[in-house]
Amino acid sequence: MTIYDINAQEYNLKLAEALKAIPEFEKPEWVDFVKSGPAKERPIDDLDFWHKRAASILKQIYKRQKLGVNRLRTKYGSKKNRGFKPEKFKKAGGKIIRMILQQSDKAGFTEITKTIKGSKVRPGRQLTKKGKEFMDGIK
Repeated sequence: MTIYDINAQEYNLKLAEALKAIPEFEKPEWVDFVKSGPAKERPIDDLDFWHKRAASILKQIYKRQKLGVNRLRTKYGSKKNRGFKPEKFKKAGGKIIRMILQQSDKAGFTEITKTIKGSKVRPGRQLTKKGKEFMDGIK
């Protein structure tokens, strides 16, 4: 049974609950004062936001094999309301994403892949064996 057999929303909530038990995934103090994206007007209300976003990021890495901060910034970005001017797409901030990736590195779920000279392998984060086993174990 893989993570694709379960409803995506249910799986993310279960994964977020499982991440709460891991000490490396601790919510920083400043999260209560920042917005989650450029199009938001107010700070984050959800108490479990940090773990839900971490679960979402880990699932994205699981699906794509390898991912970097810039691509995740694009994924979590949104259209900014600019008043009378037309809406414009803006990338999400990178601090939240970077911190979650650093925490997952510390927990041993992800690792940084380096570029190899002369090849088209791009740098980014990929899941380790421990990370894949952890994510497959959630049902």
